[in-house]
This record gives sequence, C-alpha cells and structure tokens, in this order.
Amino acid sequence: MMAKVFFTPNIQRHVACPEAVAAGATVREVLERIFAANPRARGYVLDDQSALRKHMTVFVDGNAIRDRVDLADAVSEDSTIYVFQALSGGAS
Repeated sequence: MMAKVFFTPNIQRHVACPEAVAAGATVREVLERIFAANPRARGYVLDDQSALRKHMTVFVDGNAIRDRVDLADAVSEDSTIYVFQALSGGAS
C-alpha cells in the first residue's frame, strides 16, 4: 500500500492536483514523488527553498505536520495526507 494524498478543491482552482498515491517514509518523500509528475503543483505548494509555502498546510492522518521546512514528518504506507491552502484574516 501507499500513502493517499488529497489536495483540497481550493488548491485545485489554481492548479490541477488529482488525488494520488505514492510511497515514502516522510511527507517530503511522498510529495516529491507526486510533484515529479506534476511540477506545477510543486511550485504552488512549495517555495523556492522547497519548504512548505506560508499559505499552505499539510495534515497526516488528521494531525498538522510540525516540520514545514524539511517536511520530515513520518508517513506510513496507509497514511492519508491532506494538502490545504491555509486561510487567514478575520473580523476587523
């Protein structure tokens, strides 16, 4: 089995990111396998230093990742990864 990766609809309005599966022991390994086939998605999710962009967030099995730079959070072969576009703002 491989980790399942879902990109939320608000991301898909900007770049096509279909549901995917990929092997890997860390968030970085899984995402890099997906981005190898979809470099446009990589540029939307990761910055020029390959860190998670400020406006993005990733959850593995319901928990927000801790390592936004190296993406070294562990992933199991049956993990579910959700990539979200984080929202900011609020009442003024």
